[in-house]
Formats: sequence, C-alpha cells, structure tokens
Amino acid sequence: MNTKAELVEFWRTIHFDEQLVQAFSDIPREDFVKPSLQEFAYYDQPLPTIRKQSISQPTTVMLMLQALQVKPNEKIFEVGSGVGYQACLLGRLVGEAGKVITTEVIPELVAAARQNASKCGLNQVIVLEADGSEGYPQEAPYDKIIITAACPAIPPPLIEQLKEDGIVIAPIGDLKSQTLVKGTKTKGHLELEFLGPFMFVPMKGKHGFKEVDMFYD
Repeated sequence: MNTKAELVEFWRTIHFDEQLVQAFSDIPREDFVKPSLQEFAYYDQPLPTIRKQSISQPTTVMLMLQALQVKPNEKIFEVGSGVGYQACLLGRLVGEAGKVITTEVIPELVAAARQNASKCGLNQVIVLEADGSEGYPQEAPYDKIIITAACPAIPPPLIEQLKEDGIVIAPIGDLKSQTLVKGTKTKGHLELEFLGPFMFVPMKGKHGFKEVDMFYD
C-alpha cells in the first residue's frame, strides 16, 4: 500500500469508521513530512520528522482514533503534538464546534504543528508548548484524551481531567515496547482494554520517562 487510495480501500475492508476514513482523505499527510520524504507519505510506515521524532504509521493513527470514538463537538486533549498530523485529524472529526488542545515540549515541533493546523484551516486546534503529562486543567474536563508517546502509566492528572464515561488511549510500557491501552472512566477509575503491542517514542515530562534526555539531543 503506497498510495492514499490503497490505504483508504484497505481501511474500508476492515470496517474503519467512515468519518475517520474521510478525515484521513481530507488531511494531506504529504504536507506533514519532510519534502525529501513526500513520495513516501502514504506508505504504511512511520517517517522521521524533527529532533529524532516521527510521524506515526497511518494505520497506527487510524487504530488509535477508531478506539478513541471521537464525536462531533467534543473537547479532546492530546499529549504529543509532533508535527500536528493527528491533532488535525482530530480537529476535522470534532468539527468547528469542537476543540482539540494538543501539547508538545519540543519548540520546533510546536511551531510546525501550529503552522500545519493553520494551513488546514483548523482554528479549533490549539497547540500549546507544555508538559502534557500534567494535562491542561484550564480547559478540563475533556471528553477524550489521547497520548501519542510511550509512558510508564497513564498520568493521574489526565485521569482526573477526563470526564466520567470518557475515554483515554495511551501506549503503556517501557522504552523498548508498549501495549496500546484504552481506558474508560467509570466511577472515577479506568476500566482497561488492551489493544495490542506497539512502539512509540518516549514521553518526556513529570509523568514520563526520566531517562529520555538522550532522545532530544
């Protein structure tokens, strides 16, 4: 699968939500990768971006968003903007009446994500330079929360800032491998569902990994 059309056809055969497939069709992934890598934009694989970070494999992004069950008008919190690709997909899914608060700690990525959201005309996507592992209580509570970096556990502040019956998606594990976890908040606690093994760059911050400075040199 090397083209957008091939990816879309594949996702429809495995019954991804049609609104999610349409959002993928509407947001040009080639605008989020380096010019030298644009010919690979629709290969189903991650691609490097800035400061040893990456834009995730398209199918990984779709699996996470499918599990998140995004609805129009919702308020979403994202940890790890990267270049803003997933935030823009979220912005398209929640619509103009919704809101996406996305956080990033690497200044160059913050600038890229803001530029990309603006280019896509998504005023509902707000990119903050902040430690997303602590959440953003000024906009809480959130309908859904998504963490796009590996973390040792779902940070307690994020659980607190999630609405009752809300959903959080996060890759949980160590620096070498993680399991994608879906948590649904029920009576103040998370009921967990495990969605399979994945590999993400590590989350930095108060509730991230303490040994990840090497990844940001």
